This record gives sequence, structure tokens and C-alpha cells, in this order.
Amino acid sequence: MKRIPCVLMRGGTSKGPVFLAWDLPVAIAERDELLINLMGSGHELEIDGIGGGSPQTSKVAIVSPSLHPDADVDYLFVQVMVSQRRVDTAPNCGNMLCAVGPFAIEQGLVKATGDLTRVRIRNLNTGTFVNSDVQTPRGKVSYEGDTAIDGVPGTAAPVQLTFLDAAGSKTGKLFPTGQPLDVIDGIAVTCIDMAMPMLIVEASQLGKRGDESPAELDADKAFMRRLESLRLKAGLAMGLGDVSDKVIPKPVLVSPATSGGTLQVRYFMPHSCHRALAITGSIGLATACVTNGSVAANLIGGVSEPRLQQVRIEHPSGGIDVVLSYTGEKGETIRASVVRTARRLFSGFVYAKVSRRLAG
Repeated sequence: MKRIPCVLMRGGTSKGPVFLAWDLPVAIAERDELLINLMGSGHELEIDGIGGGSPQTSKVAIVSPSLHPDADVDYLFVQVMVSQRRVDTAPNCGNMLCAVGPFAIEQGLVKATGDLTRVRIRNLNTGTFVNSDVQTPRGKVSYEGDTAIDGVPGTAAPVQLTFLDAAGSKTGKLFPTGQPLDVIDGIAVTCIDMAMPMLIVEASQLGKRGDESPAELDADKAFMRRLESLRLKAGLAMGLGDVSDKVIPKPVLVSPATSGGTLQVRYFMPHSCHRALAITGSIGLATACVTNGSVAANLIGGVSEPRLQQVRIEHPSGGIDVVLSYTGEKGETIRASVVRTARRLFSGFVYAKVSRRLAG
């Protein structure tokens, strides 16, 4: 058994262990095998590890000091599969991202600066830079506050995340196919890469209302097969190649809002429906809402002038607000900010089996 320093944290609507990079193996294969073992991957309950038996609670954040002049720390996100013994490091995770700032300060990687400390984060999965503003009254991280986010009980201190350069995070283009609207298998879709590569489709095009529960959607196997077929073809169209073993692009159903928001969504990870919404997904969806010709913009009646400054996205657990700002001479660059919360749950050591294959 290997003993590893570990901090378990909730970040937004996700949860998982956060590690300092130097406490994990340098070799990628050895590191990944270790994470699979300590999370208990390969069993639907992850019963022999600290994973929670759900994609939202089978996530890992790895943090280290950054050598980049525009960042204080580097953050690598690892999605550990639940039932399959494998990991995916292609995407970013914005929910776990909001735990990185508090972790970096408390581990001494970043010094607190007054009552509010900005931590500049470089996401290694996508090369995206994010500013995380953390509450640090009297120079110490505070997790207590009055901010509530849907999908998490109670209230906590706010953590504001501002994505500085999220367009083309994996493909190099906001719209990897060269246009905001494509037709795949006779269905109008938007293939967008803003913080997270996604396939956006109107729910009614797949015979859904858009307000179904995640469990109801997951149980419709014919629908899930059709959604996966679209996702695989979108992956090829976006230049991502064969995505059958990747979690990107994420498929998203959009439908008219029912509770005063901008639109309603069901976000897939990609083979089960998220009980809330990924932060990176919310960034891309908000951007699509203010882009002429996209499925999302068409759904809400087109892009208004002046463009929206705030988009509220309804999801199965409530909603999330994304604040948009426009930079550049013609406002062509979009920056998006969200407010989330985080909490430190425990710190100590986690024990993992060491693979005999790797140990030998």
C-alpha cells in the first residue's frame, strides 16, 4: 500500500481528492494506475476506494506551482471513470477548478493578499487561464458565507472564476467546423469549443421535452444510443478524431426556459446526464446564446443588441448565472465569469494499492 497526502474537497457540484503534483508519480502511466486504484475505479460503487460512484464524485485535481509568468499555479484535472478502469485528462472541470484557489493558498503555494486573494490558474488540460478570487479575511481562506449554488445544500463563501481565454480550448477554434450551425444525420447542431468542446442540440429534435429528469434520460437506452451516435460524428467533424474512448465533446440538450432563465439544458458527461451543470459547459452555452446562428441563439429568438451581459441557464438542480464581458475593438472576445463555492472536507493521507505490474 502507498500512503499519499491528500485533501478531499467539494468544488461547486463536484467532489474529489486534490493532490500536490510532487506527491504523485511522475510517470503518467504509473500516476493514472495509482489514481484508478485509490478511487476504486472498475466498480459501480467504487467500493474499494474513495470515489463516490458517480462521474461528479470521481474526479481528481492535481496542483503545482506554475512556471508560466501569467499563472501562479498549474491545475491538471483527471476524470476517473467509475465502472471502467481508465482515466481521461482531455477536458477541464470548472467545478473542481473552484477548489484549486483555496487549496493553493492553504498549501502555501500562493500568499493571501488581504481579504480577497486572486489566484491565477493555468489549466494544463486545455491551456486555459482562469482567475480565481478567493475570500481570505485576515489572511486565511474562509469557506463560510451566504452564497448558495443550486445543487449544493446550504451556503458558503463565494469563489469567482473568470475564464480569460477559453475559446478553442481543445481544437483551437470557437467553432471547430467553421460555422455555428451544422447538420448531422438530418439534425441541426452546434459544435462549439468554449472552455469545453460540446455538441448542442435542441431537445425536441431528439423527441424530448428537455425537462426530463437525468434518471429518465439515462434510462432511455434508445435515446442514449442515438445521442452517442451524434456525439461520435460530431467528434470527427470537430477534428477530435475517434472519441469513443473520450469524454469530449459533451452532448447537451437545450430547450426553452421554464423558470425565468435564458434557456434550459440537460448536460451529459457524456454517457450519463449531469445532475446539475458543469461550469465549463455553462461557459460554452452562454457563449452560444450570444452567437448568431447557433442552436442556442436560435432557440431564444436570436442575438439581441446590445448583447446579453448575463445568461441564466436552468439545469436539473436549479440554475447557474454566467456574466459575460466583451473585449477587443469590436467586442469580438468574450470573457465569462461564474460564482461558485467550495469546501475543504478532510486532509490527511489516502492509501492506494500499488500495481504489481508497475511496481515490478
